[in-house]
Amino acid sequence: MTHPRLFLTWLIGLFLLMPAIAPAQGYRIQAGDILRVEVIEDETLNRTVLVDPRGRINFPFVGSIRAAGQTVNAVQATLTRQLAPNFTEPPSVFVALEQLAPEDIPIETEPEVISVYMLGEVERAGKVEMEPGTTLLQAFAEMGGFSSFAATKRVQLRRQDPKTGVETVIPLNYDAMLQGQTANATLELRDGDVIVVPTRRLFE
Repeated sequence: MTHPRLFLTWLIGLFLLMPAIAPAQGYRIQAGDILRVEVIEDETLNRTVLVDPRGRINFPFVGSIRAAGQTVNAVQATLTRQLAPNFTEPPSVFVALEQLAPEDIPIETEPEVISVYMLGEVERAGKVEMEPGTTLLQAFAEMGGFSSFAATKRVQLRRQDPKTGVETVIPLNYDAMLQGQTANATLELRDGDVIVVPTRRLFE
């Protein structure tokens, strides 16, 4: 049963957003637009967000998601789905179009998907296509988990500079990422990145 106070708060939030939501029905968001996001269960998440030139927005606990070309309802659904693991029940998220973009704002294009390669002790090895802006933690979810022999504290992200060909190796500790002890969890992957999960040593 819905708590009366929570229900009343939900109604008030909906009422306040109605003037902004109504004109936005069916509108396709574009770079430069400003959105207002309200999360009834956690007021500290309430904020306005700018759709950047790549057509993306950044939001706490979610990271970067694509907004350009989407409706307000679609962005609202995405935020609700991706915020859900942080709440005991799916949160009440409301998104409204607060301000339209200036007509002369530049728009950058980006590929619809990027290719990331998973190697080693993973359930889903090989090339995995992901949405641009996918974070490392989201990528681990995409690969379907580790094998029982995975050395999860010695994962590597191998990234090659497309201009120089120089490869950078970034050490990752998956266990620390899960516990929020490292900022690597929100690192956005790039096209061509390789994630290597080595085999666990005998007493590791």
